[in-house]
Amino acid sequence: MERVRRSWSTDDLPGLADVTAGFSIKRDLSATGTFRPPAEVPIGACAPFPGGNEATMWSQVYDPLNNAWLSTAAAAIPVVVLLGALGFFHIKAHIAALMGLAASLLVAIAVFGMPASTALSSATFGAANGLMPIGWIILNVIFLYQLTERKGQFAILRESITGVTNDRRLQLLLIAFSFGAFFEGAGGFGTPVAVTGAMLIGLGFSPLAASGLSLIANTAPVAYGALGTPVITLAKVTGLDVMQLSAMVGRQLPLFSLIV
Repeated sequence: MERVRRSWSTDDLPGLADVTAGFSIKRDLSATGTFRPPAEVPIGACAPFPGGNEATMWSQVYDPLNNAWLSTAAAAIPVVVLLGALGFFHIKAHIAALMGLAASLLVAIAVFGMPASTALSSATFGAANGLMPIGWIILNVIFLYQLTERKGQFAILRESITGVTNDRRLQLLLIAFSFGAFFEGAGGFGTPVAVTGAMLIGLGFSPLAASGLSLIANTAPVAYGALGTPVITLAKVTGLDVMQLSAMVGRQLPLFSLIV
């Protein structure tokens, strides 16, 4: 394993946490104001804190099987399980999702060597993150759609859009692209495809054409879906400024919209 050596002196400020290449070391607040760590610390591991506390950090190995094809196939197992359960075995979505989660945990622990506690913590964090912000947005959008549908307002909206023109191409642009973009920004996560697809089917489009065209139309505004969740998440993951990312997405969106 590759190792790195660190030198320490009394000039270091005590009490600060240094983030080095793959590990962090907390200095000891001793009389001398310095802490001298072990001479060699493995890259990707963590040096122990003074007093016996040890920081845990797991560095992912992207090729655990020493073969790119085999490692890629192993990483694809959860996706295959999820899509296979939905498409071929017609298992209910929530059961298929649990099967995909179980496959992900198994592959992460058995193949990629992820600690079981870290894998379970990641799964719990992902579930909570998906339930609270994402689930809350979807719940409100579905509530709004059901409210307008039962009050008859959604039928009025559909008739207003279809009354503009009888040209199916313009109807597709108005419903799938324009109205779908509104739903994508308000809710996202598949709700635009479901709503606009149902509207297109009501106008005489075949179910396959309606779903396919709605999916294609939804590729353009997806960056701003669910109140900008993709851009905000990308900014948090990369550490880039969210305003700069938003500006760059705004410059790219017209080009992608034209292509789509």
